[in-house]
Amino acid sequence: MNNTNVILKRLVLYVFGLFFLTLGVSFSIQAGLGVSPVSSLAYAFSLTTGLSIGITTVLANVLFIIVQVILNKRIDLKEFMLQLTIAFLFGFFMEATLFIVQLFPTPETIVVRCVYLIISLFVVAVGLLGYFTAKLPLMPYDALSFVISERFKMKFSKAKISGDLINVCVAGAVCVIFIQSLGSIGVGTLIAAYFIGKILGWLMAHYQHSLEHWVYQNEITNVI
Repeated sequence: MNNTNVILKRLVLYVFGLFFLTLGVSFSIQAGLGVSPVSSLAYAFSLTTGLSIGITTVLANVLFIIVQVILNKRIDLKEFMLQLTIAFLFGFFMEATLFIVQLFPTPETIVVRCVYLIISLFVVAVGLLGYFTAKLPLMPYDALSFVISERFKMKFSKAKISGDLINVCVAGAVCVIFIQSLGSIGVGTLIAAYFIGKILGWLMAHYQHSLEHWVYQNEITNVI
């Protein structure tokens, strides 16, 4: 029973993490100053094709899965289906949270747009805190960073930066080619790339232990 409770709590933390992650991205979309690297390609596809952000999020994540398969030179069907399921959940949340955020007043001044951007940084960081603390399967984008790290014998941090840079460059190129602007890429993208990690580090230092205690408190009690 205790093990079941732990699993349920981890699932709750994971789902809430993904929800807040997409909510933060939706705030950055509304800010119109550029989205975070993780969603830059999906938003670029949305801007250039007219498809909804939910659909293009799934398509972008499928692309990330395909790149993983190419780099690994093999396909793990179970892993493929699991990541695909996560991609659809992430896409659904993107659709839902963007709808929610669009109910707020549209930011028309640079001050309000900056406020939306700042909100997005903290909300994304909160989402990542829950997502990483749950210690459940990674989203295709994050899993790709691990594949890059293993394939090219790179430190994960360097692989993550490299993956973000490639994703942003591809997203920018797609927008320039099809709509003659940087579209999903802007100063907000650079700010997100730098500050989200900083905010996440602060949150993990102050709140991750409490979250882990909540998840595993029954096991800790039993050990004592």
